[in-house]
Amino acid sequence: MHTVAVLALDQVVPFDLATPIEIFTRTRLPGGRPAYRVRVCAPTPEVSAGTFTVRAEWGLEALADADTIILPGCADPTVPMPEDVLDALRKAAADGTRIASVCAGAFVLAATGLLDGLRATTHWVAADLLARRHPEIEVDPDVLYVDNGQFLTSAGAAAGMDLCLHLIRRDHGSAVAADAARLSVMPLEREGGQAQFIVHDQPPAPRGSVLEPVLRWMTDHLDRDLTLNDIAARAGMSTRSLNRRFREQTGTTPLQWLHRERIRQAQYLLETTRHPVDRIAGQVGFGSPTAFRERFRRVVGTSPNAYRAAFQRREPAQPGVPS
Repeated sequence: MHTVAVLALDQVVPFDLATPIEIFTRTRLPGGRPAYRVRVCAPTPEVSAGTFTVRAEWGLEALADADTIILPGCADPTVPMPEDVLDALRKAAADGTRIASVCAGAFVLAATGLLDGLRATTHWVAADLLARRHPEIEVDPDVLYVDNGQFLTSAGAAAGMDLCLHLIRRDHGSAVAADAARLSVMPLEREGGQAQFIVHDQPPAPRGSVLEPVLRWMTDHLDRDLTLNDIAARAGMSTRSLNRRFREQTGTTPLQWLHRERIRQAQYLLETTRHPVDRIAGQVGFGSPTAFRERFRRVVGTSPNAYRAAFQRREPAQPGVPS
């Protein structure tokens, strides 16, 4: 039987710890036999999970007998990892053990050096930190998980479920994975990646800066077909000077800033109105609904309709009014 070792470190995130335990222990093969043997391992007999304490039956030595090791995230991913933990993971990897991380567990895997030169992901909030601390890793903040074969990483929280289902499909095929997905009340594959959950903040221009008035004007006129010349004329400077000021004060170009602001406004309209997607495309300045859909998918990682289905704010039903 395939053995999964879930490594609980101090300050382990409870959700990250519970997700692989629940999914793998409930997975059944045709005929009803368990597909996995799951063991919770820890470097000490007890570790803190914040609001409770985890008492682990197995120590680090159990990692050597595992077919797969799962690394949940810890509350503070910047805390240095104990050398005995890193050594045990490196030895398991050298023996061919598959190692996968959930959310900020990518920081644990990165600390071993096993991800150097590979693509990886983590929760989008921590992606920049992971990239800064480990520049040898190609960090992709937009995807739900990355499969490098022996080493896998997943994005935040629920993406750990996507990763576990992916591993089950690799091990036992789509039918077993689909049954596991139904037990978890989630699709076997979700549309889009992590990009749809990322809050894209525009780099603000300093108050009182030359660009502040023109940025407000651009935001107020998103529905117009604004060109670089239009923006430069409004700012009262040449296009060359405009581009230089934008780079200095926002870190991007005028048209890139404009496109990002249009997508942000489109997300707001999809969340708060029932306007048709084609109408929203025009409201935010896209002359072609097709161009809007392509740009939206490129930035957000999913279609406008799928984004609306996931994030539209619904008013609570009023008493006595059928919903």
